[in-house]
Amino acid sequence: MDLRDLLGIEYPIIQGGMANIADHRLASAISNAGGLGLIGAGGWDVDRVRDEIRKTKELTDKPFGVNIMLMSPHAKDISDLVIEENIKVVTTGAGNPGIYMKKWKEAGIIVIPVVPSVAFAKRLARNGADALVVEGTEAGGHIGEISTMVLVPQVVDAVDIPVIAAGGIADSRGLDAAFILGAKGVQLGTVLLASYECPIHENYKNKVLKAKDTETVVTGRHTGAPVRVLKNKMAREYLDLTKYGSADLEQLEKLTLGSLRKAVFDGDLDGGSFMAGQSAGLVKEIRSCKDILKDIFENSLVYKGII
Repeated sequence: MDLRDLLGIEYPIIQGGMANIADHRLASAISNAGGLGLIGAGGWDVDRVRDEIRKTKELTDKPFGVNIMLMSPHAKDISDLVIEENIKVVTTGAGNPGIYMKKWKEAGIIVIPVVPSVAFAKRLARNGADALVVEGTEAGGHIGEISTMVLVPQVVDAVDIPVIAAGGIADSRGLDAAFILGAKGVQLGTVLLASYECPIHENYKNKVLKAKDTETVVTGRHTGAPVRVLKNKMAREYLDLTKYGSADLEQLEKLTLGSLRKAVFDGDLDGGSFMAGQSAGLVKEIRSCKDILKDIFENSLVYKGII
C-alpha cells in the first residue's frame, strides 16, 4: 500500500514524535508541507495535549497525528483524547499499545507503532497495527541497538503491512535507500530540528548544524534505556560516571534531571540533553519544513524513475 494513500499526504514522509519539541507549530508546518505532522505528547498531561491538538487544527486542514509515549502516566487519558478529538493517526513509542488498539481501530484511527526489533514488529502486526515505524540505532533520543540498514529489510520480510524507515535519514539519498530496502516511506527527526518552524533554542539548532560524523554518543545503555545525544559536558560526565562504576542511579538521575528541557528551552550547552541522530552530520543549514520535504522528495532518484 502506498503510504501517501494510507495517510492522505503528498509525500511519503512523517515527522518524528519528539517530546518537548513536536508541538502545534512543527506538526502543522510538516502537514502543510505535504508530510504527516505529529504532536509529540511525551510527558504532557491531557489538557496540554488537547490544547496542542486544537491549535494545530487552527493552523492546518491537512492530516496530522499524535505520538503517545506509552510509559507516560497520562497515556491512558491521551488514548481517549485522540478519539474525542477525531485524530486520524496515532504513533506510539516506549511500550506496547495493545491495550488501546481495539478502541482506536473502532474509532477509525490509523495506528503506527515505533519498533526497534523484528520480534516486536511481528507481534504488533498480529495485533492490528496499520503500519510500523522501524527505527534504527542511528536515530536521536531513545533508541534500540540494531541499525536501520539491517533492521528495515528484516521487518519488511517479516510483516505484510507498510514499513516506515527511521534513523539516519536526512536527505533524498536516505529516502531512496529506505525504498530500496523495502520501506514505503520515512520518518524524519534530526533534520527537522534545523527548521525555522521547530520551536527549540537557537543554541540547539546551531549545535546540530555544527555536528560532525562522530558528534553523537549514547547514554543510558547500562540502565536498559539508551539515548543518543550530541556530545557536551553533561553527556561526558554521564559516560565517565558509568564507565568507572562510580555512580548510582540516583546520581545519574540528578545529573540528567530536566536536561532535555534545558536543551530545548534554555539552550544550556553544558547541562542540556541535545537529542539528535547520527544524521546531524548531514544537516548544514536552517530551512523551512516545506523546503526540507520538497528537496528530499524532488531529488529522489526513485521518484524520478532513475532507479
